[in-house]
Amino acid sequence: MHYHLKCTLCGAEYDSNAVRYVCPKHGDDGILDTILDYAKIAKETNPRKISDSRDFSIWRYAPLLPLDDARKSAPPLHVGWTPLYRSTTLGAQLGLPNLYFKDDGRNPTASFKDRASAVVVAKARELGVEIITTASTGNAGAALAGLAAAAKMPAVIFVPQTAPQAKIAQLLIFGARVILVKGTYDQAFDLCLQVSKSFGWYCRNTAYNPYTVEGKKTASFEICEQLAPSPVATGEGRSGDWKAPDSIFVSVGDGNVISGLWKGLRDLLALNWIEKMPKLLGIQAEGSAACYNAWKAGTEKITVVNAQTVADSISADLPRDGVRAVRAVRETGGAYLTVTDDEILAAIPELARGEAIFCEPAASAAYAGLKKAVKQGLVRSDETVVCMLTGNGLKDIASAMKVAGAGTVIEPTLEAVKQLNLK
Repeated sequence: MHYHLKCTLCGAEYDSNAVRYVCPKHGDDGILDTILDYAKIAKETNPRKISDSRDFSIWRYAPLLPLDDARKSAPPLHVGWTPLYRSTTLGAQLGLPNLYFKDDGRNPTASFKDRASAVVVAKARELGVEIITTASTGNAGAALAGLAAAAKMPAVIFVPQTAPQAKIAQLLIFGARVILVKGTYDQAFDLCLQVSKSFGWYCRNTAYNPYTVEGKKTASFEICEQLAPSPVATGEGRSGDWKAPDSIFVSVGDGNVISGLWKGLRDLLALNWIEKMPKLLGIQAEGSAACYNAWKAGTEKITVVNAQTVADSISADLPRDGVRAVRAVRETGGAYLTVTDDEILAAIPELARGEAIFCEPAASAAYAGLKKAVKQGLVRSDETVVCMLTGNGLKDIASAMKVAGAGTVIEPTLEAVKQLNLK
C-alpha cells in the first residue's frame, strides 16, 4: 500500500524506503508518524467489508497497515481480536452502566505488546533482515521473542536484570538470546540502540521504530468495531457502522500504547468510519509520571524522572514516545492521572473478583485510574467507557501474591475440612 513517513517534531516528510527509523534532522528524538493514503483505503475497503471477515486477528485490518503484503509477511500466531467485556459488577459500583474492559492479556504472549511485535516482525520479513532486537521491561521482549520464533527469525532482547522472572522465562523459552542488563529499562534501551546501529540489526525499540505504533493502533479498530450495534439489536442486516466510545482509559509508561490508540482513532476519523474522537485518559504510576508532569505543566517537554513503581511495565525514566503521549491526551480533551502502588495492587483482586480478569500491575493501573477519575467527576454516568487492560496477571505473580491472601493449610482429613466451617 502507499504511505509515507512524517516527523512529529518538524513535519518533514519522507518516502518510507528512504528512512527506516527516525527523522534525520532530529536523531533518535525525531519520531515518525506513518501517513496512510486514506483515499486509496476507502476505495479498497470499508467497515462492513471488514466486519464480514472471518479472520479474527489484527490482520483483518491489513488494508490499514503499512505493509506491502500483510497476509504474506504476517507471522503465524493469532494476535488481536481480544475480548471486549461489558462490565458485570464494577461498572454498577462506579455508576457506569456502559463500562467495558478490553482484555489484551488474551494475546499469545499475554500482553498488548504482541500487536506491535506482529507488525514489526512482518515489516522485518518484508525488508529481508536477518536479526531483530529490542529493549524491554519484559512484555515487549516476550512479544518479540514469541513472534520472532513463529517467523523463524533470530531475536536478541535487552532487558533489565530486575524484570519479573515470569517475563524472563518467556524470553528464554521462545529461544531468544537474552541479555540481562545491570541497570534500568532506559539504560537497556540506549544500549540496544547502540548495538543495533553497530551490528546492523533491525531494531524494534518503542517509538524509535515507527511501526510499533501501527501494530498497537489495531486495538482502537477492534474497540470501535466491537462496540458497533449488532444486527440483532438493530433488526437489520449485518451492521457496518462502527462506534467509538466516549473515553478510553489506559496505563502509560513509555507512551507508545496511548499513542497507538490515538493513531488508530485518527485513522478511523479521517476515513469517516467513526463519528467522534474519544477522550483518552492516561494513567501513570505516581512513581513514574513523566508524561503526567508534562501534561500538568502544559508543555510537551518531557523531563526525566527516577522511576520507581511496582508496575514494571510502565516504569520509565524517560518515556520514549512522551511527546505523542501528551498530545494524545491534550488533543482529545482527556486527562492524565496518577495512582499509587497501593492503589495499583488493590485493583488487581478487584478486577479478578469483580470481572474475572486477572491483570498484572501495569494493566490494573488503568482501572485504578478510572476509579479516581469517577471520584473527581471526570466521567459522566451516561458515557460509554473502555478500560484497556494490557497484560495478564501471570506476568508478575510476586505482585499478585501481595494482595491475593493466603490459602488455608489443613491435614488431609474430612474432619479438618469440617472445622473450617465453609458453609
